[in-house]
Amino acid sequence: MPKSRTSSFTRRGFVAAGGALGLVAVLAACGGTDSAKGDGGKDNGAATSGSWTFKDDLGKDVTVKSQPKNIVAFTGTAAALYDYGIPVKGVFGPTKTADGKADVQAGSMDISKVEILGNVYDQFNVEKYAALQPDLLVTNSWDGTYWYVPEASKDKILSIAPHAAIKVGGDVTLDKALERTADLAKSLGADLNSKKTVDSKARFEAATAKLREATKANPGVKVLVGSGADAMFYASTPDTAADLKYFKQLGVEFITPDKLDEAGFFEALSWENAGKYKADVIFLDNRTSALQPEQLKAKPTWNELPAVKAGQVVSRVTEPIFSYDQCAKILEDLAKSIQNAKKLG
Repeated sequence: MPKSRTSSFTRRGFVAAGGALGLVAVLAACGGTDSAKGDGGKDNGAATSGSWTFKDDLGKDVTVKSQPKNIVAFTGTAAALYDYGIPVKGVFGPTKTADGKADVQAGSMDISKVEILGNVYDQFNVEKYAALQPDLLVTNSWDGTYWYVPEASKDKILSIAPHAAIKVGGDVTLDKALERTADLAKSLGADLNSKKTVDSKARFEAATAKLREATKANPGVKVLVGSGADAMFYASTPDTAADLKYFKQLGVEFITPDKLDEAGFFEALSWENAGKYKADVIFLDNRTSALQPEQLKAKPTWNELPAVKAGQVVSRVTEPIFSYDQCAKILEDLAKSIQNAKKLG
C-alpha cells in the first residue's frame, strides 16, 4: 500500500446488506467466475475468438468469455481508463467528497455516471457489485494485494468476477505503471494511436525532461514527502512508490526517514516532532483523507516548519491516476517547484 496513514484509517468490519441469502441469490443470477483461467499465451491482453485475456502484474492470466463491458474498478484505475475512453459501471475508493464534488482521485471522470460501491477505505457493497453483473474488476496493487478490496470481504468479492491488478509499488516506477495501465486500456479497446493519447504521451515525455533539467539547474534542494493527520505528521520514504522512485531517478533529492514503520512506508512523527527533518520543500499528500494546508494552519509546529514559512509546500498526488495526461501535469508542477525552490539551510 502507499506511504500513507494506513494505520489512521477507521477500519470497519464489512457486513453485506440483506444477509447471506440475498447475496447468494444475486451471485447465482450474475454467475460468478474464477479470475485465473489463463491460457498462458497472452502477455499484454488480447481478444480472440470472442474471448479476452490479460496477464496482470500479479502474474495471473485473467480470462473473460468475451470482451469485458461491465467493468468495475478502483476509482483511480477507473479514472485512468476514462482518460483512454474506456468507461466503467462501478467504482470503489475515494470518489465523492462530503459536499458531493468529485474526489481528486476521480480525475476527469464523470462520477454521476458510475455506481459508487464504497467511498472510503474498507467499504465495498458486495450486493451492489454483484447486481452490476460485472465482467471484470480492476485495481492497483502496492504490495501484492488488491488495493481497496477489503480484506474482510475479499473472498466474496473476488469470487464474483475475474479480476486484474496493475502494480504501482515496490520495484515499479511511474513510467512502467503508466505503460502497464495503457496495456490494460488497449486490451479493453482503447486506441493508443489516437491524437489525444499520442499528444498526452509526448507531453509526459517533455515533462520528464523538464524535471530532469530543473534538478540539474537547482541541485541540493531537499524534499520531504509528508502527510498530515490530527495526531501525527507522517514522513514517507521515496523508495516504495512508483512516482517517487521515478522522480528520484530524475534527480529529485528526497529525505529518507530513518525510523520507518514495520511495513517500511513512513515514519510517524508526533506534531511536537514534526520538524525532525530539515526540508527545503514539503511534498504534501493531496488526498481527502489527509489534512490540507488550510487545515494544517491549526497546528503550531506546522506553521514553524521552514518550508511552510517559505511557502515551499507542494501538493503531492499521492495516488496518481496512471494516464499520461494526468501524470504529465504532476511532473510539470514538480519541475516548476524544484526550479523555483530556495535552499533554506
